[in-house]
Amino acid sequence: MMKSIFQLVLLLMFSAAIAQAQDKNAKKLYNPEADAKADIAKALKEAKKDGKHVVLQIGGNWCGWCIAFDKKVNETEALKKMMNENFVVYHLNYSKENTNLDILKDLGFPQRFGFPVFVILDAEGKRLHTQNSAYLEEGDGHSVQKIIDCFENWSPKALDPSAYKEK
Repeated sequence: MMKSIFQLVLLLMFSAAIAQAQDKNAKKLYNPEADAKADIAKALKEAKKDGKHVVLQIGGNWCGWCIAFDKKVNETEALKKMMNENFVVYHLNYSKENTNLDILKDLGFPQRFGFPVFVILDAEGKRLHTQNSAYLEEGDGHSVQKIIDCFENWSPKALDPSAYKEK
């Protein structure tokens, strides 16, 4: 009996070690060690080349709502298509390891809205909009329609002055 309990304990410890190792190797959305200024400059360059805007999704790997939002976008074809056609998305880390406070200061301290929070930049790096994600929620998660409405209203097409000329 004692041998069976010992084997069970060993099996449980081994399983936990494997799960922990898999978790450490899982791709993380946010990188606390990233050179965020350089990464944002790269995103802006890409946006300019492709006629898009940049969305900074600010949060951390510790933030369940941040992970859920990203999952919702990537698993909902209409959202994924709309975001890919209009935006370059960069996941700006905010965590105890790296708050990126210098960047957030320049963006008007968007973290005041909680996480995730979104900052939309034009291809020149001008801040166009800061979006509190609470307004994109519905029920237990994020609303596909609210996300589409929000981001379409800040897309390059929506802000193109030629779309508003009198005929």
